Amino acid sequence: MTLKTRILLLLTSVWFIAAAALATRVAFILNQQRKIPQQILATVPFEQETGNIAFALSQGKGFGHLFRQNTGPTAWLPPVYPFLLSLIFRIFGAFTISSFLAAVLLNALFSAAAAFPLYCLSRQVAGRTAAVAAAWMWVLLPAAIVMPFEWIWDTSLSVLLATTLLWMTLHISSSASPKHWLAYGLLWAIALLTNPSLGIALPFFVIRAALRVRNLVQLSWRVPAITFALILLCCLPWTIRNYSAFHRFIPIRSSLPFELWIGNNDIFDPHAVNGIQRITRFEETRHYAQLGENAYLTEKWARAANFIRQKPALFLHLTGRRIIATWIGTEHPFSDFLHANSFLIRTILLCNFLLTLGTAAGALLVARSKNPFAAPLVVFPTFYPLVYYVTHTSLRYRHPIDPILILLTVVAIAASCSKKYRTALAISHAS
Repeated sequence: MTLKTRILLLLTSVWFIAAAALATRVAFILNQQRKIPQQILATVPFEQETGNIAFALSQGKGFGHLFRQNTGPTAWLPPVYPFLLSLIFRIFGAFTISSFLAAVLLNALFSAAAAFPLYCLSRQVAGRTAAVAAAWMWVLLPAAIVMPFEWIWDTSLSVLLATTLLWMTLHISSSASPKHWLAYGLLWAIALLTNPSLGIALPFFVIRAALRVRNLVQLSWRVPAITFALILLCCLPWTIRNYSAFHRFIPIRSSLPFELWIGNNDIFDPHAVNGIQRITRFEETRHYAQLGENAYLTEKWARAANFIRQKPALFLHLTGRRIIATWIGTEHPFSDFLHANSFLIRTILLCNFLLTLGTAAGALLVARSKNPFAAPLVVFPTFYPLVYYVTHTSLRYRHPIDPILILLTVVAIAASCSKKYRTALAISHAS
């Protein structure tokens, strides 16, 4: 074997690609943490809901104390990531530089590990060359490098879960193994308890996989039905806990009314009489502590619904701005690109713009093709961002589906370069 062949094998190995992804993220972490005082890194990144709940858990106070005050239990967030972070606090100490580094390194591992399902998914859909290209694009995507450091949240874990869910959906579509289906159900339960927004694809994925596998291998309908029941059963204890704490039905998390109000209130209406002038964390924390979570969220839902009902034109305008921000990263991409004083910000905005174009082209291509995987590929980009269009958004909210967007972009690039590839994509089947 020649040296050139060995190098080529190394560069196309998914293990090497995943290691490269981890290296880029760790390099960014090490570079950034040298620029910021340790006392800030030890505290500021945890001063949000996830950090507060994790701290309460690590102190044996239960899943609560949302704003690091004695406000009792909460269902504001799903449980998985705060529990993971609480373990880090228990091992490395709460609000220490060691805990910060452990948390961001764990995020980096989740992000890098997404290269594996992305590679497998891309290979199944579009072949090995596309798989290698997609995985390397994930290694170098600026947002993917930055996100594990910038957000101690479930974002990077959600990336891994979303990509794995799509890959496993395609895999079980031709699998007669009940074990594979049950593993798929467990994965869905973990995903829902980590990021319920991923659940928007659940009915479509399970039903479509069940119909396809019935046609291919005559799998009994009982297996998909048991899988779906397993998903519900795994989520049931958390739902029971929420009902016990709040005496109302909260399947996984409760904060949707607040998220809706944040993006739809009179602060966006310059003509509002006695409207909101600004929203401060101190004031909202105080108000939450006074009312309690149930009453606070009931009030926010009423205010958001009233705003949308009374000002539908403004709501549509805000929704349009949020759609742009979801896909490009800012509501004013052209202006913000020109005035950005950071090369990194400009690179992220440019990459988002190109990724959006590639996603649209790739989705259109696979939708028009006879590729058996076209529908599942298009579901996440189409439906996952919907909740952020109507509430509020940022680049990190869309990030969990970025690997899927990369795959669609690779498909579009390959198809534009080769008529032969377009034909192969259209007639490809699982193998």
